[in-house]
Amino acid sequence: MNSLSQEKINEIRNSVNIVDVISSYVSLIPKGKNYFGVCPFHDDNNPSMSVSPSRQIYKCFSCGATGTVFKFVMDYENISFKEAVKKIADLGGVSVDVGSIKKVKDHKSLHDLYDLSLKFYTNNINVAGGKEAKKYLENRNINDEVIKEFQIGLALNSKDGLSSILTKKFNNDDIMKSGLIGKNEYGYFDLFFDRIMFPLYDLDGQVVAYSGRIYNRKDNSKYFNTKETEIFRKGELLYNYHRAKQSARQKNQIIVMEGFMDVIRSYTIDVKNVIATMGTAVTQNQAHLIKRMAKNVILCFDGDAAGEKATMACSDILMNIGVTPQIVRLEDGLDPDEYIQKYGKEAFNKKLENPISVMDFKISYLKNGKNLNNSVDKAQYIEEIIKEIAKIEDEILKDITIKKVATDISIDEDLIKNHLNQKPKEVRKEKKLVIENIKETKYEKAEKSLLYYMLQSPEVIKMYKKKVPYLPTTEYRLLAREISAFYEKSGFINEADFIDYIECDEELMDTISKVSKNKTSAKYSLEEIEDYINVIKEYNINNEIKRLKKQMNEKQTPSEKVKIATKIIELKKGV
Repeated sequence: MNSLSQEKINEIRNSVNIVDVISSYVSLIPKGKNYFGVCPFHDDNNPSMSVSPSRQIYKCFSCGATGTVFKFVMDYENISFKEAVKKIADLGGVSVDVGSIKKVKDHKSLHDLYDLSLKFYTNNINVAGGKEAKKYLENRNINDEVIKEFQIGLALNSKDGLSSILTKKFNNDDIMKSGLIGKNEYGYFDLFFDRIMFPLYDLDGQVVAYSGRIYNRKDNSKYFNTKETEIFRKGELLYNYHRAKQSARQKNQIIVMEGFMDVIRSYTIDVKNVIATMGTAVTQNQAHLIKRMAKNVILCFDGDAAGEKATMACSDILMNIGVTPQIVRLEDGLDPDEYIQKYGKEAFNKKLENPISVMDFKISYLKNGKNLNNSVDKAQYIEEIIKEIAKIEDEILKDITIKKVATDISIDEDLIKNHLNQKPKEVRKEKKLVIENIKETKYEKAEKSLLYYMLQSPEVIKMYKKKVPYLPTTEYRLLAREISAFYEKSGFINEADFIDYIECDEELMDTISKVSKNKTSAKYSLEEIEDYINVIKEYNINNEIKRLKKQMNEKQTPSEKVKIATKIIELKKGV
């Protein structure tokens, strides 16, 4: 980072407590000198992430994720290093100018193209050709205020209205990447025409796609959506995230729906802490976004069977990352948009004020289609509900659910408890088998161990520079070079300072994760370091012998072969 000195970065990092920052995203439990929590960067059910206040770093012993407070915020919020530094500086009350912030992935031309398309569509709905579309929206109780707030527009009944504008301002690659324009032997043409256009936004509120709805004709596809592009990935976004986040934080509650029309309708009755998954299955990425918005999560999906299934799936994903949602189910198979229009604001708010627990929902869901007087159906239900109870981390909630299920279907609580007690053993056994099958060579182990201790000790760096001319693995060699450069420049080594020095470079951070995984102690002996160095030397010698043997086979004269053979003999003495 050219605009900030290493000293300033250290000052900003030290202005906050890493435990306080990470615990605002993930629940942490003190254990010894460190704190532990469920890692948000992989599917984690057990607290495998350690946060060290003394070392100012976090590390997951399962997936290997590691870094300082900057790296955590970068990965959790999907922002750049500069943005993370600014965010932490604000939290710590440190005044700092990080200069212009460049996005992790810069797609300025595509964003500019979408900005122009938005102006084009929103203007169309207010011209003479937009009267019918506007009337349609009015009939659906979407007034001018809502149209303006959600930037609802119109693609007129023209096949080249937008393309004729874009081709004058943007190059062919950007136009074809946008997902808005097609091309045939006759030239460019609009993919959206004669549809009401609902903009879809990224997390920062920039328009990155559209959903176009028919309003005056019959069509097999009521909605036509922009295909996924470089700036639009459905599984990474949540509709209305940029508007809802402030309201969600104020209320400490976020309401999750399926469709953008549900969100828009909720706004008309002043329910603004609401987002939508846009009708797709909730991804891990989206689940983490939901988790960081508010502590209390309400799932209010469509009232039909598909919505019930989606509620079950989404609740599972959320519970896997430590979020226990509450559930709102709507009668008559209605979605939130339809329910609000049919029953009104008060009825809907009453639903939101009285959600059911996720376990009550699951009990009801798993009973569907089963005759509990039938022993086979009953056994299947018991097996399924035990799996759900096993996911509950709160012991009190677990006991309450066991009692409820046992009473409800007239079975002994011990039957459920006995089956629950068997589950963890099976899981541990499976995990152990997986771990035992993962093996690394002694050479790779030596490289990783040497690098790990180089991150802890100047003494090991000096031994490396003096005795190791070459690390066999490219990624480890690059990391060693950067560690040495940092030490030469600063005169000391500190893992947190080094991570910030490399500005959380993605490739180097991946290597550090591999090196640090499963390592817990900074203690070492000189004999241990010498052993690692000797193993690496052995690899280099054997590799050089292989190279010389190949060279010897390619040489023609006896004298050249003798020279090479002599070198090989000398090298073997060193193995």
